[in-house]
Amino acid sequence: MSEEQRPILDTVRLKLRPFMLDDAPEVQRLAGDKDIASTTGNIPHPYEDGIAEQWIESHQGRFEAGELVNFAITHRHEAYLIGAVGLIIDKDNESANLGYWIGKPYWNNGYCTEAAQTVVNYGFQILGLNRIQASHMTRNPASGRVMQKIGMQYEGCSRQRMKKWGVFEDMDYYGILKSDYITS
Repeated sequence: MSEEQRPILDTVRLKLRPFMLDDAPEVQRLAGDKDIASTTGNIPHPYEDGIAEQWIESHQGRFEAGELVNFAITHRHEAYLIGAVGLIIDKDNESANLGYWIGKPYWNNGYCTEAAQTVVNYGFQILGLNRIQASHMTRNPASGRVMQKIGMQYEGCSRQRMKKWGVFEDMDYYGILKSDYITS
């Protein structure tokens, strides 16, 4: 029995492809940066050996179950890893949570916006989703700007929603509907 093939998406500058085990050392290096981990809910610090491999190995089964589609953000021509973007899918509600991180050396180049826009398009056009939502820690306004640039609307702030490293964090929430996306 063959595994269901995960998609590859191309943009002007990027190739969004499935993660491979060979990516694990670079995932550990990039995601393991304290500045990356401090503004995400699910990236640990320190980023211990073996975590990247476990994370990558979980993708195929969750994709086949219709729960997740995760992409390595890579440079289209030079193939180096830049970050990650993906959707955690709620099939019953035809919706998904968008998540992403970009390695610190690649901040402020528009890569996250380019990748997120492509994944939102994939979610609506290929997966047939009705809604995609995302959230960010209020102290990370750059993530909110990505959400705004891809057409998401601000839906509110949940005060002290998450506890990260002993500190309660406010979370800002954004969403976009398929009907909003098609008309924009």
